[in-house]
Amino acid sequence: NLYFLQRRSEYMIHNETILYKLTMKNIFFLIKILFFCLFFITSVTAKQSNYLDKGIELFEKKEFDKSKLLFEKDIVFNPKSEKSYLYLAKIFNLKNNEEEQEINLNNVLLINPKNDEAIYMLTLIKIKQSDYGEAKKLVDKFVLVCKSFCSKESEIKKKLKKFMPKDEKSNN
Repeated sequence: NLYFLQRRSEYMIHNETILYKLTMKNIFFLIKILFFCLFFITSVTAKQSNYLDKGIELFEKKEFDKSKLLFEKDIVFNPKSEKSYLYLAKIFNLKNNEEEQEINLNNVLLINPKNDEAIYMLTLIKIKQSDYGEAKKLVDKFVLVCKSFCSKESEIKKKLKKFMPKDEKSNN
């Protein structure tokens, strides 16, 4: 009986050592996975911000098709990229694609309702579409939130008055 107890204790000690080794291997394995994940996330984030920066560079060089692709890639990685939507709207403005421009400006305003540049550009579209009610709302909103585009306030008010129907002018 004593022999069996001794063998049993040796067996238990041996198993504890194996468990300890397995646990240490698992810990090292988990640490390796953690470092890999951190490295991967960092590289993806770097690529993501790189798309926006490269897109802006190409936009300033007037390479609109290439910059458009980079802004779209940035939106894939960061759907709340206000700047990418705004630059896409600018590209569509230059290409006279009013529908796509309006879609992108609405996306900018969903992300940041106080983006004065997007409000300004959307107001111009609404004036061009003769949607005076919406244009007036946007002008009023623009006056409240303008920061960097305040110099455009008088210009946009003049455009609105110029294209406003006569019965609307008499009401104001």
